[in-house]
Amino acid sequence: MNKQLADDGTAGLRNTRYKIMRSFENAKRIVIKIGTNILTKDDSIDAGYVRRIAGQVNALLKTGRQVVIVSSGAIGMGLGQLDAESARGIKMRQACAAIGQPLLMAEYRKSFLRYGVTVAQVLLTAEVLNNRKTYLNLRNSIETLLGLAVVPILNENDSVSTDEIGSAFGDNDKLSALVASKIDADVLIMLSDIDALYDKNPKTSAQAKPISTVFEITDEIARNAGGKGSRYSTGGMKTKLEAAKIASNAGCRIVLADGRLKNVITRIVAGEQIGTIFMPKRKLSNRARWILNSAPAGTILIDDGAMRAVRNRKSLLPSGVISVKGSFEAGSVVMLNDNAKAVTSIASAQLRTLAGKHSTEIKKLLGPKHRDVVAIPEDIVIIDY
Repeated sequence: MNKQLADDGTAGLRNTRYKIMRSFENAKRIVIKIGTNILTKDDSIDAGYVRRIAGQVNALLKTGRQVVIVSSGAIGMGLGQLDAESARGIKMRQACAAIGQPLLMAEYRKSFLRYGVTVAQVLLTAEVLNNRKTYLNLRNSIETLLGLAVVPILNENDSVSTDEIGSAFGDNDKLSALVASKIDADVLIMLSDIDALYDKNPKTSAQAKPISTVFEITDEIARNAGGKGSRYSTGGMKTKLEAAKIASNAGCRIVLADGRLKNVITRIVAGEQIGTIFMPKRKLSNRARWILNSAPAGTILIDDGAMRAVRNRKSLLPSGVISVKGSFEAGSVVMLNDNAKAVTSIASAQLRTLAGKHSTEIKKLLGPKHRDVVAIPEDIVIIDY
């Protein structure tokens, strides 16, 4: 009898905890990522689905919340317009994106105008997010749009992407997390044809079970992530886990859910236990998040003593530098071994000369007004996923 009461009590506490984790009544800023596979139908956009999304977003706006949409689908729509079987090759995918993006935005605009809501198009490349100045300009732009009660709709600028399309953001999974991190969103809702994270790969195991809550992305979870998505999308569970890692450092919760569920956005915000929720680990400053999420321009290899120092919030001194990989300028984001990222105050060419030397050599080489450190604590972020 006592054991039964204890079990019931434990279950009650667990349910209360789940309800708290799933409570979004105080969530004021929400990012919604819509995947290609649920946005398109018969090689074209599903207009009815977009209308339903607009209705649910409008309901959130009426409660005083701010919403940003990260939308895929441009390449698929362009491919449908061309009546082609596939968009192989970068040039073909760029062409499809250029054709499909205005069609995609036209559908969003039409659907949201039914509710008197204005939308705005924002196209991004990885370079915009890696550069500190354009990063801040983008943040200010989105903040202004949200202040005007406009719904920004973001997508990767595939038509001018210099890398293989999808390699930068993975069907916008990573992009949605970067945006959520940038604007200090309270929650990121990822709508996909993947309904949840499973303890095993559901494509290969009939015993796979959905996981309701994830506190840490373990090696086992990562191994079960699987590969890419469909012929139109470049995402998959792997990119969604990468997105969850990014959001976890911004104090932002992520909910991964089946985007085809009826009223799925409204139900998630209301606290229903739908899909998988990824809980955040820490909330870094906005600058620290930019450093952590920027592509490194090179690597500074440092000794064990220097690594212990930076872990203890100390500056990186040239005496701890062993060698330098790559070519970069002062002010670039670089790796420190495989354990941290930092904004270096010294370019690679000068740093190679200074490696292993005393700090006083910096001012001798670069002038008396230059900092006598390679990187200050505020510009160093330990990678702790």
